[in-house]
Amino acid sequence: MSTQHGGDYAAQPTSAPPVSAPPTSAPPAPGSPVAGSAEPTTNGATADEHVSRETPNRVEDDPPLAMEALRAVQILNPSGEITMPRPDHPRVLCVANQKGGVGKTTTTVNLAVALALHGNRVLVVDLDPQGNASTGLNVPHHAGVPDVYDCLIDNVPLAEVAQPVEGIPNLFCVPATIDLAGAEIELVSVVARESRLARAITAHPEKFDYVFIDCPPSLGLLTVNALCAAQEVLIPIQCEYYALEGLNQLINNINLVRQHLNPTLDVSTILLTMYDRRTRLADAVEQDVRNHFGAKVLEAVIPRNVRVSEAPSYGQSVMTYDPGSRGATSYFEAALEIAMRGVNTGGTA
Repeated sequence: MSTQHGGDYAAQPTSAPPVSAPPTSAPPAPGSPVAGSAEPTTNGATADEHVSRETPNRVEDDPPLAMEALRAVQILNPSGEITMPRPDHPRVLCVANQKGGVGKTTTTVNLAVALALHGNRVLVVDLDPQGNASTGLNVPHHAGVPDVYDCLIDNVPLAEVAQPVEGIPNLFCVPATIDLAGAEIELVSVVARESRLARAITAHPEKFDYVFIDCPPSLGLLTVNALCAAQEVLIPIQCEYYALEGLNQLINNINLVRQHLNPTLDVSTILLTMYDRRTRLADAVEQDVRNHFGAKVLEAVIPRNVRVSEAPSYGQSVMTYDPGSRGATSYFEAALEIAMRGVNTGGTA
């Protein structure tokens, strides 16, 4: 994978070298793929012949301990000396896809943590009534906690609702509680209902380098509010066939918002998630997406990784839960690529 790096990152490796021998481990479970073996496909070819550049030289899922430790130090950045480039003006990104389960919340949380750990001031706005982004950042969001609903319905300033994320400097989160589930109906009769979130973000006294808005899996008023508040749209796309079916409708809605409500809105970033290197389908979906969206697609690809799924159950991002894992490394590379694109193009990708 060739991701453009700048500054102090130029000399630091972002992927492990080929492993000459698999690490000692317990025998694999029945039916599970054996490390180092090739999975047969229907036409007689092996899966290894179709492995994408997401896994160069067939690096093992479990890297050597030394390389894992190096990755962890690079990602956690305990000294705080290494920083990702900061944009010259705030970038507001709406993470949207009306299909559920494609990694919107996981992407929002991990990109935000990666950027905050490397010198950027980041705000996460949880606009999903499920409150999963709040859970992933370990921010209280039970009933009665001031949340984004109060900002949208009662005009409570965003600064009074945003909470600092424990253990992550420069990262703040506006939580979502179950109250947000009724906001779609209550917003119908509100004046300028589409721009309530945009006004709340603009009125915030502190200026952030990045604002990530985690959208619900729908195209209702909450998502429209996010699209009106954002300058850029980041679309996570799962490497499965169904993930492509509703994409045209999402793009059409984004175009409608651009024409009538927010002329500066742009689909700036496409991120491929849940990439399974063992399947030819994942490679075919990747090629289709890259052919259609071109340079908007990040070079970094997020693989299927059990650490990414485990982290929220501990109230953490994968960046802090297991910083040496393949999932953490991939999200770190995606965050760095987004930061570099913002600098190279004056703040927008």
